[in-house]
Amino acid sequence: MSDTLTKAHIIHSVAVANGYKGNKSFEIVEILLELIKAALESGDDVLISGFGKFCVKEKAKRCGRDPVTGKDLIIAPRKVVTFKWLGKLKEKLNTKPKTKAKKDALKA
Repeated sequence: MSDTLTKAHIIHSVAVANGYKGNKSFEIVEILLELIKAALESGDDVLISGFGKFCVKEKAKRCGRDPVTGKDLIIAPRKVVTFKWLGKLKEKLNTKPKTKAKKDALKA
């Protein structure tokens, strides 16, 4: 598998894990993504237990600079989606697997 998990990989994994044929897994993934998008568009947070929480945040207008001309400008207010990972995922990502040598040393 490549370094990036794509929608196609997710669809394939759902099909393989559940024995689906045809477009069934595609439809399931599409429905899930549409539910998430609709919730975020309406300003609701999306919490997926054991994974994380997608939140819509308001960013206020602010001063910025055009990188090409160097002129000051005002950046309009906008909404952004942020992701906060939950503790279980955080632990898994930050726990270093023990090597065989370390395991053997701990047994002795």
